[in-house]
Amino acid sequence: MRYPKGGGLTAERQQFREGLRLQAAERFALGEANAAIAKNLRVSVRSVQRWRQTWKEGGPRALASHGPASLPRLSQKQFTQLEPQAKTWSQRGQTSVMRVRGRSRRRISIAAVTCYKPGQRSRLIYRPRRDDGQRDGRKSFSWSGYRDLLIAAHQQLGAPIVLVWDNLNVHKAADLREWAAAQDWLTIYYLPPYAPDLNPVEGIWSLLRRGRLSNVAFSTPEHLVQRIRRGLRHIQCRSHLMDGCLAETGLTIRPA
Repeated sequence: MRYPKGGGLTAERQQFREGLRLQAAERFALGEANAAIAKNLRVSVRSVQRWRQTWKEGGPRALASHGPASLPRLSQKQFTQLEPQAKTWSQRGQTSVMRVRGRSRRRISIAAVTCYKPGQRSRLIYRPRRDDGQRDGRKSFSWSGYRDLLIAAHQQLGAPIVLVWDNLNVHKAADLREWAAAQDWLTIYYLPPYAPDLNPVEGIWSLLRRGRLSNVAFSTPEHLVQRIRRGLRHIQCRSHLMDGCLAETGLTIRPA
C-alpha cells in the first residue's frame, strides 16, 4: 500500500503502519474477526475492513509498503538511535546525581521469546512479572511462568515450536521438563553454557535499554512497566529489529 504524497506520515510512521497491516494479515489467515483484530492492534474496525479487502485481492504482499512517496530521510527520533543515548556532561571530578522520590524493593522481570520462520515476519512475545514486594516472596519467574509464556506463544503462533534457550536454572527445572515432555508441539534445545552472544533475546534487551529505558529516572514501578511495554511494542512492530538480533548471533534458520 502507498499513501498519496506520503499521507502526511514520516517514514518511521509509515513503517509502523506497515507492521500493523502485516500483523493483521496473519490474523486474517487465522480467521479472526475484524472487531477482535481492531481491538488487539488498537486501530479502527474500518481500517481493518479495508486491509482485509486488500489482503483478499493481493495477499500479504499487497499490504506491504511500496516505499515512501518522497525522498527517504531520518526522523529526529531515528537519528538519536544511531548512537547510544545514555551519555551526559558533568563537572570534572564530580559524579552527576539525579535524586528521585521514593524507595522500592519491588522487582520487575520480563520473559520473552523471539519467533522466526522462513518466509514469515519475525515475532516477539513477552510477559512481564512484578513481585509482590514481600521479603520472602519470589522475585523472578518460576517454572510455571515460563510454561505460561510458552503456552501463549503456541496459541499465538498456531504451530509447533522448536525452542532454543539458555541454561538458566529454572529453564531446567524438573517440573518444567516434565511438562515439556508431555507436549507434542514443543521441542527444546539448549544453548552452550555461558553463550549470551548466541541468544537473539539478548539483543532485544540491549535495544530496550539503549532506547526507551535510557536516561529515565523512574518514579514508580508502574512508570517502569509502562516504558518497558512501550519499548517492546515498538520492537514488535518492526520485524527487521528482531531479524537484526538473530543476524548478530551468526545463527541461521533452515527449513526442515
